[in-house]
Amino acid sequence: MSKILVTGGLGYIGSHTVVELINAGFEPVIVDDLSNSHPKILDQIIKITGRRPVFHQLDLSDEHGVQNLAAAEHDITGIIHFAAFKAVGESVKEPLKYYRNNIYSLLNLLNAYYSRPVNFVFSSSCTVYGQPDVLPVTENAPVKPAESPYGNTKQIAEEILKDMVASGTNYKVTALRYFNPVGAHDSALIGELPIGVPQNLVPFITQTAIGKREKITVFGDDYHTADGSCVRDYIHVVDLAKAHVAALKLMQENDFSGYDVFNIGTGNGNSVLQIISAFERVTGVKLNYSIGSRRSGDVEQVWGDVSKAEKQLHWKAGLGIDAMMASAWAWEKYISQNPL
Repeated sequence: MSKILVTGGLGYIGSHTVVELINAGFEPVIVDDLSNSHPKILDQIIKITGRRPVFHQLDLSDEHGVQNLAAAEHDITGIIHFAAFKAVGESVKEPLKYYRNNIYSLLNLLNAYYSRPVNFVFSSSCTVYGQPDVLPVTENAPVKPAESPYGNTKQIAEEILKDMVASGTNYKVTALRYFNPVGAHDSALIGELPIGVPQNLVPFITQTAIGKREKITVFGDDYHTADGSCVRDYIHVVDLAKAHVAALKLMQENDFSGYDVFNIGTGNGNSVLQIISAFERVTGVKLNYSIGSRRSGDVEQVWGDVSKAEKQLHWKAGLGIDAMMASAWAWEKYISQNPL
């Protein structure tokens, strides 16, 4: 059974990926500093899978701590690296916080396991494309200057990984450039759990629907889109988690070497106002929202060409917008009744 180190493994995408790793026969080892996650998510993973993964609480920007981790977990065959700050708006206001955490954590992790053969999956983002000239955007699209410090940390990280592989390291690296993860596990036992005010659309929608927030602000209705609001490629978090498992399996094949990137999305774009409308339709709950000014760092519209992932990873998103909204609402109701 292959041991896979999952950094940020108690976070939103990380926890769902841990579940899918267990389902696929891997042995996940979780590392998380709990800065944007909750320790009780480990209990929820156990309820879903019947397995208790090993857990280390650690800030990956602590170089000495990461070296000790690598000594303790010396038989790791794969790493899935989620641990990073990820709020676009916050990164514009606090850029140094993002550069310190997102880049130092990656460098420390790579250095700690540098001499060992490791399959490395990097949690990248469609933000590396900026505002694409052509949609849907492919992996061959030029990487433009990032619209936010968060996006820039993803661009820098990809360059670091590509240079490292080119130097002759034992690492195999896959960068997954994914779009906008939403939804929750169908058990409703894990889902997106923002600390403080949500930075992403769907948890703000669900918290407004249940009464935690007064209203939603739609940041701009004057973009060059069908209804004036920003357009994104929303993907169910369970589909996204399965893509990480597929990437690990690809790198285990003998004919994979080096570095590759994949778009992970549905291949379809939906606007902010369309998502709000879909939530209302699926749940029967009317939302209080207003139109505000544009938000710094936001791209007007982006969705991905995911044909490469379908062909080479043998992966395809299977869950649509209705499942995303229904599962997100089920999770919100669960966590409101069963606070962690």
